[in-house]
Amino acid sequence: MTNPTLANLTPRNWQELYTAALFETDNSRLAGRIADAERAIIDRARELFSAASDTIEEDQALDDALYALRALQSCLQLRVAA
Repeated sequence: MTNPTLANLTPRNWQELYTAALFETDNSRLAGRIADAERAIIDRARELFSAASDTIEEDQALDDALYALRALQSCLQLRVAA
């Protein structure tokens, strides 16, 4: 898997950052991956908010991804606290 970063992705590629966060196996990098994916998702949601077209499917995908990332973040915090 490549190492996607915010610098080399277009706004529509939030999925790559999301996937990278979900499948990150290095716990020391996981929090950063989650943060990068959350920023990309929020940026994309802002773009869609001002879009003149119907974006409900992507809006729902963004909401679902953000929910999953926050659950992953909670698990990471629990693991660190233990």
